[in-house]
Amino acid sequence: MTKCVALSLALLSLVACHGGAKSNLIPVKFQTDWYPQPEHGGFYEAQLKGYYQQEGLDVTIAPGGPYIVAEQQVSLGGAQFGMSSSDRILDAVAQGQPLVAVAATMQHDPQGIMMHANSPVHKFGDLEGHTIAIKTGATWFQYLVARYHLKNVHETPATYSIANFLQDRNYIQQIFVTSEPFFARKAGADIRTLLISETGYDPYRVFFTSQSYVKDHPDVVAKFVRASLRGWRDYMADPKQVNDELLRLNPAMTPDQMQFTWQALKDGHFIYPDDDPSKDGDMQPDRWAALDHQLTDLKVLRRSIDPATAYTLQFISAGH
Repeated sequence: MTKCVALSLALLSLVACHGGAKSNLIPVKFQTDWYPQPEHGGFYEAQLKGYYQQEGLDVTIAPGGPYIVAEQQVSLGGAQFGMSSSDRILDAVAQGQPLVAVAATMQHDPQGIMMHANSPVHKFGDLEGHTIAIKTGATWFQYLVARYHLKNVHETPATYSIANFLQDRNYIQQIFVTSEPFFARKAGADIRTLLISETGYDPYRVFFTSQSYVKDHPDVVAKFVRASLRGWRDYMADPKQVNDELLRLNPAMTPDQMQFTWQALKDGHFIYPDDDPSKDGDMQPDRWAALDHQLTDLKVLRRSIDPATAYTLQFISAGH
């Protein structure tokens, strides 16, 4: 056998070997809730560092957007896992979608409102008589109206931009405190923000799967949770590698913007309860029960459910 033929056979064998290894991985699709961004950093970290592959998973991260509903994707089998919030999961389960949250991405939702520094709105009760730009049907807004007995507060559709905010000194809009304040301040606006979680309405940001997938593939769920939480610990320790990748995937972002978001996640203690990385992913039954009670009082839930059916704690310890 000539050296040329031997080398060719060796290369073919190597390709076959790698192809076989790839084919042995379990394909998993993960549907995010928005375009690639630092709020997804731990998942991309797990993918880039091969943590999913080490668990035997071939994970595809599918970007979300304003017209993609992760709950529907998972319910219909278009994805095995998705990102959402605990209030949306409770609502989906009440509507008959057999979903179950498997871990928390964030301990508190960075959802809030933003107003100009000279606005007369200093607390949520001050929204009386004002207009706020929000996503139509937002449950947290229904809670604010009920909690603060607001009789004369008006809604206008959110535009997912700060253009109107910059042009109107009276403009108030929904935001993530990890995102829009960066752009507003960069444009020269002097702003203030209020966090919805400070009102007592405090959902988790979670990742979830279907109840049937948990039943049929508990090993895959455990592996996905373990690798994902490992990725989040790494990302919060050093975001550089993933932020470079996010910039490639979503060129609309900038390095300064991503650094702001990462720092806001860290300073706001959104990822870890009690600033303890060993507790990442943690969820508490009393918070799920309290949220279920709030949604029931608001008549958001179409039927009464046991909130414990909307989440499971069995996989969180596997991630530590």
